[in-house]
Amino acid sequence: MLCFKARPLFSSPFPLTYSSAKYLKRRLTFSTKTSISSITMSIIEHVVLFKVKDDTEQAKVNAMVNGLNSLVSLDPVLHITAGPVLRTRSPISNFTHMLHSRYKSKEDLSAYSAHPDHLRVVKENVLPICDDVMAVDWVADNDPAPLSPLPSSAIKLTFMKLKENVPSEAQGEILGVIKGIKEGISGIQQITCGENFSPARAKGFSLASIAVFTGVEEMEAAEGNEEFVNLQKQKVRDYLDGVIVVDYVVPSSSSSSSL
Repeated sequence: MLCFKARPLFSSPFPLTYSSAKYLKRRLTFSTKTSISSITMSIIEHVVLFKVKDDTEQAKVNAMVNGLNSLVSLDPVLHITAGPVLRTRSPISNFTHMLHSRYKSKEDLSAYSAHPDHLRVVKENVLPICDDVMAVDWVADNDPAPLSPLPSSAIKLTFMKLKENVPSEAQGEILGVIKGIKEGISGIQQITCGENFSPARAKGFSLASIAVFTGVEEMEAAEGNEEFVNLQKQKVRDYLDGVIVVDYVVPSSSSSSSL
């Protein structure tokens, strides 16, 4: 999650040079977590969307992306990837870049957000060039594997805003529809969804999901299944006041820590 102290914003990632000892330690830790994840882990999803100013020099944009990705070296971070979005599917969204990261607990996310390296990247590389940022955090409804989507994986992010006075049971119904999508569409490697627990930075969007595909081709093939997709939309349309959909491709040079 991207957080700020003075301003409600977000979090970031960067340096990727580990000593061999630290790298080995992280790998062993990840292996242990993976083997017992079904018992002990409750993965926290943290997504931040950025709108870079139109006149920003490319070198500064690169510095932001590199700075965010470098935060993978921080101990609380299980996975992090940042880069330009492939496309947005919402008229209310003009975000240009996305960050996706994962943590084993809300406490780890908080530790990451407050870490001096994270705060430095936000202050030096993000705030000076962005004129809009939003972030959503949720507890994954399952433990996704692998924790770090492979390079060239395609990610579809969906943020949902509920209408006023929507009954509380509607939220569970919406999440149930999202969970069922994986069974109805081939090509989805993993999908998580949940309720946002950081409302200050979410612009009123309270539900979120991430679907990971092998690649863009598989994601587009799933979107081509119009009959199934439209059926799922009809089930939840009356509950929603707004939706943001962002497609993102994990860069081949991503500094995500893979398992």
